[in-house]
Amino acid sequence: MQAIEAADDLQLSAVWARDESIDAVVAAADVIIDFSLPEATATVLAAVSKHRTPLVCGVSGLDESLLKAMQQAATVIPVVYDRNMSQGVAVLDDLVSRAAGSLGNEFSAEIHETHHVHKVDSPSGTALKLGESIAAARAQEADEDAVRFEVERRGEVPGDHTVIFSSATETLTLGHSVTTREVFAEGALRAARWISSQPAGLYRMRDVLFGSK
Repeated sequence: MQAIEAADDLQLSAVWARDESIDAVVAAADVIIDFSLPEATATVLAAVSKHRTPLVCGVSGLDESLLKAMQQAATVIPVVYDRNMSQGVAVLDDLVSRAAGSLGNEFSAEIHETHHVHKVDSPSGTALKLGESIAAARAQEADEDAVRFEVERRGEVPGDHTVIFSSATETLTLGHSVTTREVFAEGALRAARWISSQPAGLYRMRDVLFGSK
């Protein structure tokens, strides 16, 4: 909310609590931003589809049925869905994809991620996202044969991710660190500005930064 209040071109129209009707909130908004929980995603998707309101969704941990529902919603409205809304991670994802494709299978790939002790999922959604980008660039399955993950949980670390490509003769390291969770709000607001002028479709933060392909 503070990020919206600080933006001259944005205004918070309403906040939805799950024991209230979502229809009035969605109908009054130009864009919906959802950082809730998977349990609420189906309700959000139904409402934005009904009212034809663009959606920016940063909810992680969605199962296959919810992902399919999101793809269906994206046939009628523009949707930006990403497991990490950080602009820096979007750039890292792009660099990792290009590095993996350029270096080829001769280089092993490792992803090291560190988060706070309260984080439940392991590896993180961002680490899995980066692993999927590596596998896709190499036309491999996104599993441990393609990428090795190292996970650490300590303190209150918002999120550190390091991708290491290694051969017998050299190593390439790409990384990103979060110093405050405000980066996710900043990325979501950039996505909200961008998506308001996009046609129906399913987009990610890389599309927001670099344009859809």
